[in-house]
This record gives sequence, C-alpha cells and structure tokens, in this order.
Amino acid sequence: MSSSARYVIGIDLGTTNSCLAYTEIESGLAPIVLAIPQVSAAGEVQSLPSLPSFVYLPSPGSVAAKSLDLPWAKNRDFCVGQYALQQGPLQPANVVASSKSWLCSTSAERLADILPADEDAQRRISPVKAASELLSHLAAAWESQVAKGDPELALAKQQLILTIPASFDPVARELTLRAATEAGLSPTLLEEPQAAFYAWLADQGDNWRSLVGPGDSVLVVDIGGGTSDFTLISTEDQEGSLGLRRVAVGDHILLGGDNMDMALAAAVQGKLGKRLNTRQLASLVHSCRAAKESLLVDSAPASIKITIPGSGSSLVGGSLSAELSAEETGKLMLDGFLPLCPLAAEVERTPRSGLRTQGLDYESDPVLSHHLASFLRRSCVQPDGSLKLPAALLFNGGVTKAPALRRRLVELLASWGASKIRILAGADPDLAVARGAAWFACATRGKGVRIKAGSPRSYYVGIESSRPAIPGFPAPLETVCVLPFGAEEGGSHRIPVKGLAVLAGEEVQFRFFASPERSSDAPGDRFEDAEGLNELPPLHATLEHEAAKDGRAAVIPVSLEVNHTEVGTLQIWACDKASSRRWRLEFDLRGQA
Repeated sequence: MSSSARYVIGIDLGTTNSCLAYTEIESGLAPIVLAIPQVSAAGEVQSLPSLPSFVYLPSPGSVAAKSLDLPWAKNRDFCVGQYALQQGPLQPANVVASSKSWLCSTSAERLADILPADEDAQRRISPVKAASELLSHLAAAWESQVAKGDPELALAKQQLILTIPASFDPVARELTLRAATEAGLSPTLLEEPQAAFYAWLADQGDNWRSLVGPGDSVLVVDIGGGTSDFTLISTEDQEGSLGLRRVAVGDHILLGGDNMDMALAAAVQGKLGKRLNTRQLASLVHSCRAAKESLLVDSAPASIKITIPGSGSSLVGGSLSAELSAEETGKLMLDGFLPLCPLAAEVERTPRSGLRTQGLDYESDPVLSHHLASFLRRSCVQPDGSLKLPAALLFNGGVTKAPALRRRLVELLASWGASKIRILAGADPDLAVARGAAWFACATRGKGVRIKAGSPRSYYVGIESSRPAIPGFPAPLETVCVLPFGAEEGGSHRIPVKGLAVLAGEEVQFRFFASPERSSDAPGDRFEDAEGLNELPPLHATLEHEAAKDGRAAVIPVSLEVNHTEVGTLQIWACDKASSRRWRLEFDLRGQA
C-alpha cells in the first residue's frame, strides 16, 4: 500500500459471492460497490454488483472460441462469475465451487490441483489457485472500471483490505494471503463479522452510540451460502468515550444456505418418486436455491413449480416437475435448521464412517440453534459465572435476508432470556462485508471508530519431554502459550521457555494448538497437557547449522519469537541463543494435523 493511496478498497472473497467496495480516503463518504464485468452467457459480458465465486473449467474444445473473453482478457479457456455459476448444475465436473471452504480443510492438499472434486473432472486447479483467479478478476475489474490506465490509481497503490471468516486458523490465513499474492495483491486481512459491523458504523455515522449502550454486547450472526460465523462485539469505556472490542469468535462451521438448498432438493426429489442422476440432482439443487429465495419473503407466492430436465435425449418432453410450497419451505428451514431449543442444547456429534468420499469436512449437526447455543454458553460467561446474553443483534450473509429466519433467530434468543434484544438495521447483507472492509481502512486512518480486536484465539506449541521410551506410553507433552487471545497485530515478543532446543541438520516438527476460550493465558505460560486445545497442522523447519555436519544432527539451544504481523498472520521463529541466527517455522500445508 502506497502512502500516496487515493482510495481505500474492501474485498469480500465469499464462499458463494465476492464483491469489491471502495471510497476516496479524503471524501469521508460511505463506500460504494464496484460493478464487476463478467461473462454472463457464452459470448456476452454483463456488469453485476457481485461476482459468483465459481470457476468454470470447460473440457478442451467444448466451448466456442472467444466465448469466454473479457474486455481485458482474450482467448480465455475458463471463466469465473455468473456464467460459471450457471454451468454448475449442468457440468458439475467442470465447475469449482466453495474454494474458500477448501482453504481451511486440514484433510486436503490445499496447494495441489484437487478441484473440482468430481471424479469425472478433466481439468483441476488448487483451492489457492481458485481463490487467486477470483481475486485476479476483481483486480482486473478495478483496473478496467476505475484506474483506466492511470498508474496512480492502480490497485497496487491503494490501501486494500481482504476479509476472511473470523474462524480461519493461521494456515487458512496464510493460504488466503498466498492467493492474494499470486493475484498481485498485498492486502491486510479483516474478519468478516467485524467488516459487517463496520458497514453498520459507516451507515450510522455518529448516531451509533445512541443505539448501543455501555456494557452492551452485539451478536453478529453471519450465515452465508457455505458457512456460519458468530461473533460478539462489546461496548466499553475507552478513555471516557464509548468504544468497541471484539470479545469472542465462533468455530468454523461448514453449514449454511447450501445445506438448506440440499434439504429442499431432497424433499422435492421425494415428490418426484425417482432417483436422479448427478446432473439432474445438481440442477434440482440450483432450482431449489432460487425457489427458496422467493418463498421465504413475506410476500411470497403460495408455491413454485420446480422443473428439471429428464435423463433421456428428449430433455423437454422428459422433464420432471413438482410443486414446492412456501409453507413447507418455511417449515423445513425453521424446524430443520433453526428450531427452538434450550440454551443448554449440545451440538450433536454423530459417529463417522471409516470409509468416505473425499470432500469438505461438513458439519454433522445441521441445527444452527445448537451451534449458536454452544457459542453463547462459552462466550457470555461473566466473572461470577452467570450468563449475560447479547443486547443487540446484527445480521449478515445472504441467508439472513429472509424475514422468517430473522424472526426465528430473535424468537430463539428471547426464549433464552434476551427478551429485549435490539435489531441493528444494516444494509444489504450480500454487500456489507466489502463495504465494511473499506470503512475499516478509513478507521485505521483516524476517520472513524475502530473495533479493538487482535488475535481471535490463543495459540500454543507442544514441547515433548526428553525421557527413555516406554512401550505403550507416549512421551509426556507440555504446551506453552505463544500468543494470547486479543494480542494486537504488529507486535512481536520472545517466549521465555527454559531448556528448549531443536535439532539442526534434519527436518523437525512442532505440534501447534489453539483455543478460542482461554483468554487469560499469557505468553510463556506452561501447561502439563493439551487438554481442551484444538490441534492445528504442525509447524516444521529444516535448520542448517555449522554444528550439524557429516550427516549427524546437532542439538541447538533456542528461544521462540512470535510475530503477529500487521496484515493479520502469525509467524513463529526459532532463535539461536548463541548467535543472531533464526529460522522461521513454516506450517505443514499438505499433511493433516
């Protein structure tokens, strides 16, 4: 980001849709959304407010020459956006979807060409490459629509904020930045629920302090196409003025609108009375998505006719149809995904099969009410052990546009004791994250209130005790806190761990853990085990040292240095105690934790 930046820019790299918003730094105006040119049909280009996060990789020779061209790219053999979305139901083996969710899948080789995951796919790219193509398209749209050849307006010279789920772990953050780098971008990362809140701040101006009071907390419910995210933002006194702090983030939940579409598709398939092939089922899910958006509004029609192509050569004559009513849609969505339940309800973990197809690690419990209850129970605890539920609610994500779902969430919170919860009226949930990201950039320049946040989790490394091996008993493992919850970006510190050493001359690994709940641990605090911690992909390094020679490893006494970077990533270094040499510990991006 150049010091001469004229614009601040927010990019929402969404699971289902992506968009870009911007405003001039000196204008003080709320961000506006960029219209994004994209292929909307073969040989046609249309500008739309969002870019569907789909990549179409047609089989060689299957599309006409120049049919996927853009004003800035000729002779293309792929496309992203609206036309790619349309091809999903028709050619599932040629369309990459939900690439963002794959970035946080520890069971996948995220740098390998694995998408589309369909076994019939002829062309594949990596999750990182898919994200990079989406970002490259947004960057090219900016250059085409705004910069228009002016080098001073080039995207690389503006202040750029890229949003991620609050639940993204350090590996997913690192991979997101890698995708941005491949697209020629150097962004700062911002959590999506915070960005949605910044969009609300941008719309409210100085009036926001009249809508939330001292000691209040705001629950941000972000339900998108593929994921759900919960965040708590509290108000607090900051030097005599009402300020904001992000105090809790939820788990990464692969559960959202896509699940609802599939549930509707299953209901309609039951009415059809026959088993559908892969192409028909994909078409049915797509049709149910469109029907859901029409049937969950207050002025919905009584029903919508769902039609899908037949499996034979006569696609019109052999088509299949069934009615989907607004009543059954609402019942399935509310009773299936957001039923009323007690605050003590637990997330249900069902036993998993030993054999399964490769794919995303989808949430086994589809009841969002259970996940929300679990989040609030662990995030709203007061010092005396009581629960203080949120005073206000902010919706984000395309699913929350449905009035019936909003009313059910309010009803659910009221049944748990938040009977006077206030609804913070926000802008279009599909565009709020990008707009809020741009407004956050303004806040970093002193042009608005800034939410204090820092690290969304505490992080730990494991230290294995040195002792003789005993059959059947693993070596004891201690854990050491290396970054506390809430640690601000841009800081670095050394971890005072006595007796720590690493092996030079061969690859070594460090077990790595995280917790969203343990907010009181400090750097250097040691614990006898990893109980209650979530294990992440390990850190690894190959350390070269003059003491390691002739094929023999050497033990090097080290300390650990942690850098929570300005852009929102985590770096851990092993520092030689006898010299100024240090080695960065890299994440193992290909293996499982």
